[in-house]
Amino acid sequence: MAIGNNTDLGPSEEVMPAPVLWSFHSGAIASGIVVGERGCWVGTESGDVFTLTPEGVVTGRFRLPDAVKCLVADGFWIYAACDDNRVYDLSGTVPRVAYEIPAEIDICSLDIHEGLLCVTDRKGGITAIEWDGELLWSNPGDEGGVIQIDSHAVYHGHSAGVTGYDVEGGYRVCHEDTDGAVLSGCQDSNAIYAGTDDNCVEVVGKNEWAGISYLCDAPVQSCATSPDGRVFAGDDCSSVYCWDISRCGAWKWATGCGSASSMQYHDDKLYLVTTTGTLACLDVSEAAIRDAEQSVLPETVSVTAPEISAVVPSSTVEVTSDAGTGIVVECVLQNGEQCVIAVSPDHVLSLDVQFPKDLWRSGARYVVDDVDEPERGFFYRLRGDIRQLI
Repeated sequence: MAIGNNTDLGPSEEVMPAPVLWSFHSGAIASGIVVGERGCWVGTESGDVFTLTPEGVVTGRFRLPDAVKCLVADGFWIYAACDDNRVYDLSGTVPRVAYEIPAEIDICSLDIHEGLLCVTDRKGGITAIEWDGELLWSNPGDEGGVIQIDSHAVYHGHSAGVTGYDVEGGYRVCHEDTDGAVLSGCQDSNAIYAGTDDNCVEVVGKNEWAGISYLCDAPVQSCATSPDGRVFAGDDCSSVYCWDISRCGAWKWATGCGSASSMQYHDDKLYLVTTTGTLACLDVSEAAIRDAEQSVLPETVSVTAPEISAVVPSSTVEVTSDAGTGIVVECVLQNGEQCVIAVSPDHVLSLDVQFPKDLWRSGARYVVDDVDEPERGFFYRLRGDIRQLI
């Protein structure tokens, strides 16, 4: 089946079962997913965040104070936004509060890029919050709430299309209409992929209008892309789609575990979070697709949550007298403001460190595994765990 403008699988197509390698049953409605080299994170409405290997082995469990609204990755860092309007950093062994979102914002969608957080509320408003918690800008926006950020713009998918705003100033820089209201979205370096209630994924070019759409048979609740140019989508009728331009092919499968509310591609696998609280791993390699076309499917491994202790957020840390190879940071007052600076050799004293505010104690020193300076500059971000140095 040819791929191109308005590619449609057609409602008459037989829906074949998806090639599901394994499925994890989280025990609650799942609402977010992050997948990368270090594994998989899935968040639930019960406040649990489970970590798994790409092979489906559960390796850990965080318990956050409220329902997880979404999970996002910003390079090395993994963040969970919760109904308590806090965003927790899950990159270490203990969750730490990284951002606090104003209480009047009812979180709809959230993204973080180079430490800059952007959140949409249920009314379509957009708020940008800097790494240190300061409000950068806010806009009333349009009804709807899918948000994506890159180094150049903040992209808001809403009821009338996709609008781009300047990262630092918040002023409008571009807009493209879509045929339907935007329900979901993802991005690559060239385009925004907008899943709409008009049953399609519309490709909105970041530099020019791409003019491509991929048609589904129901509203698109989630979408994803792969580095080799494939486009994936999940509709609200428990089907998942794949379009592969290089093979001139298009496929539609039944998930068997609910509708995909979020999805991510990684290493020839498509990971779905569904309305039944399931995290499913689909094999979307060329060999697996050929087999699925012949109704040859893998045996799905069913994974259940083990009885493991949940790690909860904490305002206490371990104490050490040896910094070892870690980076020493210190809590200081600068011009009356609470700051944390890196005091280890080879680090810039004038750069503040993004640090949990509930650990700030005047004059206290801590050891962190490492710090990185984002491409945006201006501050350091810490890696790993925090220990108090005495």
